[in-house]
Amino acid sequence: MARDSNDSTPITSRAELIEWFAAGEKPRARFAIGTEHEKIPFYRDNRAPVPYDGDRGIKALLEGLARETGWEPILDMGHIIGLAAEEGGAISIEPGGQFELSGAALPDVHGTAAELATHLAATKRVADPLGIEFLTLGMSPKWRRDETPVMPKSRYKIMASYMPKVGSLGLDMMLRTATVQVNLDFASEADMVRKMRASLALQPVATALFANSPFTDGRPNGFLSRRSEIWRDTDPDRTGMLPFAFEPGFGYEAYADWLLDMPMYFVKRGDTYHDVSGASFRDLMAGKLPQLPGEYATVADWANHASTAFPEVRLKRFLEMRGADVGDPGMIAAQAAFWAGLLYDESALDAALDLVKGWNAANREAARATAPRLGLATPVAHTTLGAVAAEALAIARSGLRARSRRDAEGRDETIYLQPLEAIVAAGRTRADDLLADYEGRWGACVRATFSECVF
Repeated sequence: MARDSNDSTPITSRAELIEWFAAGEKPRARFAIGTEHEKIPFYRDNRAPVPYDGDRGIKALLEGLARETGWEPILDMGHIIGLAAEEGGAISIEPGGQFELSGAALPDVHGTAAELATHLAATKRVADPLGIEFLTLGMSPKWRRDETPVMPKSRYKIMASYMPKVGSLGLDMMLRTATVQVNLDFASEADMVRKMRASLALQPVATALFANSPFTDGRPNGFLSRRSEIWRDTDPDRTGMLPFAFEPGFGYEAYADWLLDMPMYFVKRGDTYHDVSGASFRDLMAGKLPQLPGEYATVADWANHASTAFPEVRLKRFLEMRGADVGDPGMIAAQAAFWAGLLYDESALDAALDLVKGWNAANREAARATAPRLGLATPVAHTTLGAVAAEALAIARSGLRARSRRDAEGRDETIYLQPLEAIVAAGRTRADDLLADYEGRWGACVRATFSECVF
């Protein structure tokens, strides 16, 4: 997240919390695609992680990109922690220095792919003289947690203190993983519910298709997507498959109530982040927060609180798909194409819901628990995620064809599904191939990831 909200409009009722989500509704003609991807930086000469300070650190990289792009610096207590573009895109840093592009809302996957190419080219022009490159992996393959630098971002200091109280792997999530997210719009509450249910149920399919984090501490970690597994022991209050989303009557109100029950991290006033970790948003609304007595909730507090929920699909004023490891540029574009194809055409969305309609909560949870380890071989409701992925890709292809968004060469968005279709046809994820390389030509050493798994 590039920048926390500062909207000081008071919130005085629960109804206003619910309305905040409804304000995100858009007419279908204005539906857009936003893509966010993280990439782990390292020094080319010694394969070491990149600290914040120093002539070749993250700070220098951000300052160089500000000059290169003209984007506005984002500051936190005097530290540059990101950049913001006038047209809506942003760059931010994750807790361990992961470099994130939060893309603008664009009309199609062609725009997403072009935006990514422009960003990577600009980043390389600045990073190359600094000796910095970026991994296309979902987890740093070599460095221990205590070898990973920590970025000077106020919200991360609060989170890092709280995480060990609620799970054993939260700090690994913060410092050592990298993901790609796709953000999509909804037209109404009913449309949101349909998209939420389809995408939640299919999120383990995305975890399997994009599995790309099989190494930790210099060796195989026993998973295809260790990044996804880490989220299962991060914080049960704010993660998971949201079983209540499949219950009758689910909508904005039920999601708002879930957030109200979710402990807070911080309250931001001006430039200061107040640590209220574990506190209740209801107490803030009533002016009874023990850490800030007499302080009342604002729109910014609610927006910021919503951004600290981490389920497999997150509702804000759009829906965020959160189940995939980052990969190379082709896989990043494929993630956008996969979800846009499934959710942005009504017939495709009907078919996606039909694909998972026989799954119950136990099926969904079992798939979520097993996909990080078994990937496409994960069993689910008398079939496998590989078989479901093949059907989901066919649905996504039909949805993208129906959208008929074409590039300058007359190609529609189905071209971006090709990496996923190759994975399903082979029955092998990127992680499977990396593990084969490790056991074979790499000689049981992850050093090659720093030359072969780079942007």
